[in-house]
Amino acid sequence: MNGKFQEFIVTSLEFLSTLFIFAVGLLVLAAIFFFLLDITQTKDAIRKNYPVVGRFRYLFSTLGEFFRQYFFAMDREEMPFNRAEREWVDRAAKDHDNTIAFGSTKNLEIPGTVIFTNCPFPTLDDDAVDMQPLEIGPYCKKPYSAPSFFNISGMSFGALSRPAVRALSYGAKKAGCWMNTGEGGLAPHHLEGGCDIVMQIGTAKYGVRDADGNLSDKKLREVAAHDQVRMFELKMSQGAKPGKGGILPGVKVTEEIAEIRGIPAGEDSISPNRHPEIKSTGDMLDMIGRIRDVTGKPVGFKSVFGNFEWLHEMCAEIHKRGIESAPDFITVDSGDGGTGAAPMPLMDNVGMLVKEALPLVSDMLHQYGLRDRVRLISSGKLVTPSEVAWALAAGADFVTSARGFMFSMGCIQALKCNKNTCPTGITTHDKRLQNGLNPKNKSVKVANYCLNMIHEVQTISHSCGVVRPRLLGRKHIRITQDNGKSLPMDELYPRPEILAQNLAQATQQSSE
Repeated sequence: MNGKFQEFIVTSLEFLSTLFIFAVGLLVLAAIFFFLLDITQTKDAIRKNYPVVGRFRYLFSTLGEFFRQYFFAMDREEMPFNRAEREWVDRAAKDHDNTIAFGSTKNLEIPGTVIFTNCPFPTLDDDAVDMQPLEIGPYCKKPYSAPSFFNISGMSFGALSRPAVRALSYGAKKAGCWMNTGEGGLAPHHLEGGCDIVMQIGTAKYGVRDADGNLSDKKLREVAAHDQVRMFELKMSQGAKPGKGGILPGVKVTEEIAEIRGIPAGEDSISPNRHPEIKSTGDMLDMIGRIRDVTGKPVGFKSVFGNFEWLHEMCAEIHKRGIESAPDFITVDSGDGGTGAAPMPLMDNVGMLVKEALPLVSDMLHQYGLRDRVRLISSGKLVTPSEVAWALAAGADFVTSARGFMFSMGCIQALKCNKNTCPTGITTHDKRLQNGLNPKNKSVKVANYCLNMIHEVQTISHSCGVVRPRLLGRKHIRITQDNGKSLPMDELYPRPEILAQNLAQATQQSSE
């Protein structure tokens, strides 16, 4: 027996040594191959001057973003979302305990930091009021009584995979929130879960266009015929690419997606920079009125804000036409980017951040006496309770999130949304990668995230002494200044009085 065992050991060692020599030989051959390849090419100076070794620079550069995420970045350092934010969403999605110990890791002395002013006599749980529905579109045939202040922002089928859209649809139904289709059109997967739907109309009119790419009343009626479709959102611009149309690489334009959008399969799906037929605020109001008349449902628009002069013109034009001509809602997006593919110069540098734009839009609607008529929706990197509570206090009626719900489905911020190589299956149409995303399981996490968000925003509002989140106001917020001291937000952004003179002038012009 011992002899056979020794013989087995000797044979195994011989095999391993042969295998090792073979592997070393392959490595040597590969090194020689890449050496010759690098030293003879002329496109890359690093690889030519440092054959083979120079390739490691690109390897480490590629892996660097992942190493930073796990080993080097502090909890509050990473961009676009830091570890503390992602872990909060992850715990909320799993419905785990979301308490922390030993003090906050958030630096509250950084200028711009939001601090909520707690009340000496906070609201008791027994005195708290459940979230109340809020009506949108009072002049429509079919107004929408929206049940949740936190909802899913626009992410199209195409940018997202089929299982991701299905998970969001079922999760939204469980949580009682709405789901925005994004500009890619209404897919069966949006409807599958039975949730409320906001149909977004982008500059290419995907899903509601005729053969020439123009807005089709017939297609609008077909979409509006679905009871689940509650509202229509005209997308003027978005945070990732203000002034640039949507971009869906051809590798992600499958036969199914092409059919839904009404475009050729396999070709890049690039929307126009703007709606060609909208050249002024009057044209925009005409388009909103047309969609509302055809569908009978609330219609608003989404925009990143920079220049505000056009908003003054819009408000004045509304008073000329009549208050029923106003958009039923305005979605204020943030200029610091979003999901999907976008040029870096636009994502990094164009458009106001929501922290500045939202209060200004709210104030302008107050100035013109339109705030009660037009609902405000805020979007843009609002993925934690403090950010959502801030938006409600600053003037929003609703908050929507895209990347927050992506995190709830397991997004690891791999930054591959536009490459069709998303490792979690959320933004890819690679069947192998999609296999890791189970819509049934992920829908529970989507719902958990939404419901836990609502619960913790309510916790903040009760600490501030109000019975429900929409009663939060600017007086409940202080903002840290450059000198380290904080000032009340209602002093930094005082609510303006209604411009009686402007309203009188608009009314006079209308009568003339």
